[in-house]
Amino acid sequence: MSELYLGLMSGTSLDGVDGVLADFANDSLIVVAHVSAPLPPGLAQELLALNTPGVNELHRGALAANALVRIYANVVAQLLERSGVDKTAVIAIGAHGQTVRHQPQCFDGTGYTLQLNNPALLAELTGITVAADFRSRDVAAGGQGAPLVPAFHQSVFGKPGETVATLNIGGISNLTVLGPAMADDVIGFDCGPGNALMDAWCQHHLGLDFDADGAWAAAGHVSPDLLSALLAEPYFALPAPKSTGRDLFNPDWLAAKLDHFHALAPVDVQATLTELTASSCASSLSRYGASSKILIVCGGGAFNGELMRRLQAHLPGIQVDSSDAHGLPPLQVEAAAFAWLAGQAVSRKTGNLKKVTGARGARILGAIYPA
Repeated sequence: MSELYLGLMSGTSLDGVDGVLADFANDSLIVVAHVSAPLPPGLAQELLALNTPGVNELHRGALAANALVRIYANVVAQLLERSGVDKTAVIAIGAHGQTVRHQPQCFDGTGYTLQLNNPALLAELTGITVAADFRSRDVAAGGQGAPLVPAFHQSVFGKPGETVATLNIGGISNLTVLGPAMADDVIGFDCGPGNALMDAWCQHHLGLDFDADGAWAAAGHVSPDLLSALLAEPYFALPAPKSTGRDLFNPDWLAAKLDHFHALAPVDVQATLTELTASSCASSLSRYGASSKILIVCGGGAFNGELMRRLQAHLPGIQVDSSDAHGLPPLQVEAAAFAWLAGQAVSRKTGNLKKVTGARGARILGAIYPA
C-alpha cells in the first residue's frame, strides 16, 4: 500500500517553493510528483526584509506567512492534479515555513528559531493534515534546530560500510557526513554561506536573480586578500554542531568585509564569493569527512557549474556529483526531507539526530494540525 506525504520547502535562497508528493511505502522513497513555484517579487522582498528588525514586523510577518501559505496551497493543488492523487490519500503535509530568524542558544541560553508559516490556514485550504514547526523542539532540547535533513540523507543516500557525504547548497550550505556504521555515525552542520551572498551581489550589480551556471563568477578573478578577510569570520572555525543563517551571512556582513576592497571589480567580488562557498564547504568536508570518496550535491548550487568546478578542484580525491546521479534531483531533496519529517511526526518517531544538532537527545519534531 502507498504511504503518501507531501513536502513543501521554501529555503533561504528565496527563489521559490519546491513541493513533492512522496511515497514512503516499504521504507523506500518514490517521488510521485514535483512542482516548483516562484515567489512573487514583492513577497520575496518582504521575507528578506523580515530577516532584520523593522517597523510593524509582527503584523507584516503574519500577513507574509498567510501569503506564503497560499502559494503552498497552490503547489499542493498542482501536485495532486499532476499525480492524479486524491487529497484523501495523502496522510500529511510537511510544511517547513520561511526562516526569518535563527538564534539557537543565544540571549537566554535557549534562544529561538522562527519560520514564518500558518499551518492552520494550510490545513484549512487543502483539507489535509499538516505537520509544521519542526525546528523549535530541537532548540528547546538544547540543540541548534538545524540541520534536520541528515537523518533523511541517511535513509536515502547512506551505504553500509562506506562514508558518503552530501552537501545541500541553498542560501546557506549544510554538510552531512554519513559514516560506514550508518545509524550512529552521522555528522551534519551548516558550513556557511551557500548561494545567498552570490545571489545578492548578482542582483545588486546585474539585476538578475542569480549568476546562471556561475558564468559571471567564471569571468572574474579571485582576490586572495578578500577571500582571507571573508574566511576570518569566526563562524568558520567553530566546531560542529553549529548552524547559521541570514542573521550572520547577509549583505550588511559582506559590505563590512568589503570596506577595504573598494577597488575590486564587481565581477572579481563575485568570483571570490563563489570561491568562499566552495572553499568553506570543501574545508568542512576535509575536517569531518576526509574518508569520503563521494560528495553528493543538492539544492540550487548543484546547477552552478563554476561552483561545482571549484568544489571539485578543492577535492581532487573525491567524486563530486549532483544528487541527480544518485536518484533524486537537486531541487527535490529538501522538500522530500520535509515529507519524510511529516511521516516521522505523524508516526511519533524521532526526527533529529543528537550528534548533529547537539540536542540533549532524540525528539519527536513538529506540531500537527489535523485536516
